[in-house]
Amino acid sequence: MSRWEELTGGTSGEDYAARFAALADSGKEMHGEARLCAALVPTGARVLDAGCGTGRVMIRLAELGYDCVGVDLDASMLAVARRQAPELPWIQADLATFDPSELPVAADFDLVVAAGNIFPLLAAGTEATVVSRLAASLRPGGLMVAGFGLDEAHLPVSPTITLAEYDAYCVAAGLTLVDRFATWDAHPYEGGGYAVSVHRVHRG
Repeated sequence: MSRWEELTGGTSGEDYAARFAALADSGKEMHGEARLCAALVPTGARVLDAGCGTGRVMIRLAELGYDCVGVDLDASMLAVARRQAPELPWIQADLATFDPSELPVAADFDLVVAAGNIFPLLAAGTEATVVSRLAASLRPGGLMVAGFGLDEAHLPVSPTITLAEYDAYCVAAGLTLVDRFATWDAHPYEGGGYAVSVHRVHRG
């Protein structure tokens, strides 16, 4: 069982969506992740949203002209996503056993985005496997961008993965670090409890 399932019971989709809707209604800017993705790859690029949740990031990217596929394990989150954007492809799958070759579309994405503390909330011991499976869905030269908390102030669970560990998993999967930020608004990373990492696949 993933840490996310332990935390939520897999039934938190409506509450999660309501929380973000309230933030948006309060005037908070909600699209930093999509904006950074749009800065990394051109309009029309193929994007895999890994751990897409209720679809907040992917729906915005689709609005901006990106060709998107969303994958998540949590049926309650996907129910919200499908209601909000029924025309988009939402796939229920565990990232730890996810097989890119079984997607209904070619697994040659320009970008994989993993927002929302995906890696710290995986099942313990599956982190390297998930990195490898996501890297396998990228075309040569494709990018993976992941943002997650590194300390208790930025996580709903105790810290489970360090940047050094994540980078090592990426190297093993054929990915090279090309940039790291402190926020999705691309502020430079100078240490701290949250990081957004951009890696490029170098196979091909």
